[in-house]
Amino acid sequence: MPDVAGQWLQRAWHARRAPLLLRPLCWLYRGVIGLRAGLYRLGWLAADHPGVPVVVVGNITVGGTGKTPVVLWLAERLKQRGVAVGIASRGYGGSERGPHLVDASSDTATQVGDEALLLARASGVPVCVARRRARAARELVRKGCEVVLCDDGLQHLALRRDLEVAVVDARRGLGNGALLPAGPLREPVKRLAGVALVLLNGEGPARGLPDAARARAIRFQLELGEATALAGGARRPLGDFAAGPVHAVAGIGDPQRFFAALAAVGIDPVEHAFPDHHAFVRRDLEFGDRRPVLMTQKDAVKCEAFADPRLWSVPAEAVFATVDAERIMERITQLLPGGGPTKSA
Repeated sequence: MPDVAGQWLQRAWHARRAPLLLRPLCWLYRGVIGLRAGLYRLGWLAADHPGVPVVVVGNITVGGTGKTPVVLWLAERLKQRGVAVGIASRGYGGSERGPHLVDASSDTATQVGDEALLLARASGVPVCVARRRARAARELVRKGCEVVLCDDGLQHLALRRDLEVAVVDARRGLGNGALLPAGPLREPVKRLAGVALVLLNGEGPARGLPDAARARAIRFQLELGEATALAGGARRPLGDFAAGPVHAVAGIGDPQRFFAALAAVGIDPVEHAFPDHHAFVRRDLEFGDRRPVLMTQKDAVKCEAFADPRLWSVPAEAVFATVDAERIMERITQLLPGGGPTKSA
């Protein structure tokens, strides 16, 4: 479970004002990231490009915003258009330094990281992990990929990109608007002015989002799909779990988003929040009863080794309005030679 310090930080990041104690560290952090960005702009630090269009999907805040479902959505739409697409990932939490092409059938989250394994299984496209994402992108090009989607690489300046997508959680917004560690921001708010697309997850007020970014933001929703049993792979509609309380487990950046989504479809969740990328063990899921346990896909890939009939994985899919989906795909396919394939989605 989250420790006391972690809980205090989360509350502080989403309060009205940044903690006075941490503000000096915030200024130090600003200086460090500003110097680093300047060195890349001047060419004193080298950035690499793989030779095909690179689309980076990330966020400027710590914690979950819904970027992984967005990456999956983009990969599926590009596949539908006949584009050979691959996904580059750092493989956070995994031991592989890479470049390593993820084998969805044999690799584990311990090796390649939970997000990379989820992306490989859910997308059906090549996923490559490497500490330096530029190396992962190069490997994907060698495997025939025509477009590289970079998962969570907005701050990874060593990989040159052709288009940047920033995902913002509308419910939590930008918190108190301060940089780490006084606030949740990885980069100053003005960074959003330089990205091609701002995607707003959900219907919340998106506190702190600049008016210019808000005016051009594209909203989307996350919709939960059918649950899949970790033991055996059976599938059940979520409505089947509405008869009584169930345990809900989430080790993601914003566990409350998962719990609220379950409640919105009529499920009564007994909430169990864990830190992001938590390394689950069997005893974490021993709750003293036989009620079903619903968890996110990212958590499920780490629990398969000790799966039992109680455990169910619940996918979350990004859903865009038709006109917005066309607008997003137009921006991306314009990067391809000749504007990309003409095959419609």
